[in-house]
Amino acid sequence: MRSGRPISSREHVNLTLEMSLQPSAAAGVHDRLVLGYHGVSDTVSSQLIVSTEALRRQLVKLLDSGYVGTTFNRAVLDPSVSLRLAVTFDDGERNVLEHAFPVLSELGIPGTVFVPVGVMAGPGQLDWDELARLAAAGWEIGSHSLSHARLTHVDDDALDHELYSSREAIEDKLGRPCRSIAYPYGAFDERVRAAAARAGYTAGCTTAGTLRADVLGWPRVGVDGNDGRVLFRLKTSKLGRSLRGTALRDPCDHAGRVIRRLSVR
Repeated sequence: MRSGRPISSREHVNLTLEMSLQPSAAAGVHDRLVLGYHGVSDTVSSQLIVSTEALRRQLVKLLDSGYVGTTFNRAVLDPSVSLRLAVTFDDGERNVLEHAFPVLSELGIPGTVFVPVGVMAGPGQLDWDELARLAAAGWEIGSHSLSHARLTHVDDDALDHELYSSREAIEDKLGRPCRSIAYPYGAFDERVRAAAARAGYTAGCTTAGTLRADVLGWPRVGVDGNDGRVLFRLKTSKLGRSLRGTALRDPCDHAGRVIRRLSVR
């Protein structure tokens, strides 16, 4: 199979290419909050790991504020609900099924997990049967590329292969459409965005701060194990998200590090 081959519907490709160059015409970025997590555990302490208690507290706070939980693709593309919340998890860690899935199920929220297809089946990672279980429960299974490559650093052929082959594998294994991607390391540019559209994705997310979000470059709020209550509220607020798209991003990041240090004392 040649990497980057066209998908079956040319009309679909043309549509996604057009979408990739335009801001979404639905509700603004501030009305669609996408959270980016990695792992969830009560026994492992790491910046990339949040506890089940913190996860539950954070999500309850947002739901009480009026957000409606949905998958990433629907949060970005479905204009029927004004305040939409997407809870996403990168890297396909098994603790997402063991610890995050029960919390989200309890709250009635479907999640989205992005998997690096070519490096799955390692210790502590979800396998295809476990991903199928999440998909059957209403979760979205998206791509995190094939090899977790920094996509802005690979050549055009490798880029097409990373994007197309990972989507094809997910669809073949799960029998469900894969239409969303999380760019590894949050690294994307116009070339990567266009390649994602060409590969058949209709929504993509990054960690970059921006005020001009589009459906294939949607900003997420990264959440880690050192985020206390105050910092989480600041990061997820409309003001906090706006500031990350300006020259004040670095000062805000510095303030966040100070808040983290104070919160763990």
